[in-house]
Amino acid sequence: MQFGDVTVGLGDDLVAEVEIHRPPNNFFDARLIRNLADAYEHLQAGPCRAIVLCSEGKHFCAGADFHGESDAEALPEAGAADLYHEAVRLFRAELPVVAAIQGAAIGGGLGVACSADFRVAADEARFAANFSRLGFHQGFGLSVTLPAIIGNQRAIELLYTGRRITGEEAHRIGLADRLVALAEVRSAARTLAGEIAAAAPLAVRSIRRTMRGHLADEVAQVTRHEDSEQSKLRSTADFAEGTQASLERREPVFEGR
Repeated sequence: MQFGDVTVGLGDDLVAEVEIHRPPNNFFDARLIRNLADAYEHLQAGPCRAIVLCSEGKHFCAGADFHGESDAEALPEAGAADLYHEAVRLFRAELPVVAAIQGAAIGGGLGVACSADFRVAADEARFAANFSRLGFHQGFGLSVTLPAIIGNQRAIELLYTGRRITGEEAHRIGLADRLVALAEVRSAARTLAGEIAAAAPLAVRSIRRTMRGHLADEVAQVTRHEDSEQSKLRSTADFAEGTQASLERREPVFEGR
């Protein structure tokens, strides 16, 4: 089945592959996140027991579409409320999700990765909460999800500095749950999802509600704050410089205004 730029295939093992098709960077906008949420909701109403979230091309997700490479604008001047409404739907979905991370999971793309229950990555993968390098505030619920995964102190270091880390470091600090060869990322993610799918499905959903059921409400609350902070910073010279520097692949020069 197809939901916009997202395809869905369900295997005999009751594991579904939900694949993003915006190669090579797989930038997202509200429409793409809506497509993902629609796919998740469709699958949870059927026999599916676990999802592998993956992407076509070089990168898992290189972030929000600041530069208009998709058909819709990711972060309109009025703010990202529509985008974050769709993001919350990902957290309300009932099925366990294993993200297969090749290449970059950057900015909001890291947020998409952290919406999954688990992350399988290659050493060649790159992770960054690069918002401060754009003159921007973090979004996509990372204010909640990143500290929960790697601890508060490590999370604020990555958020303050915006630095990139390798798949190996991500695995060492707990951001990646499995580290495998690049060619094995998707198959390893499917193996983990298959182990989950082999367990009692009612028990898995019950356990997941206990362990993660609070996340959707927390993300809904924190994304309202993230959106407010992003709206304030969007009009600054530093944000203009940060996004331009990113487009030109150079170091930004921030002036604090």
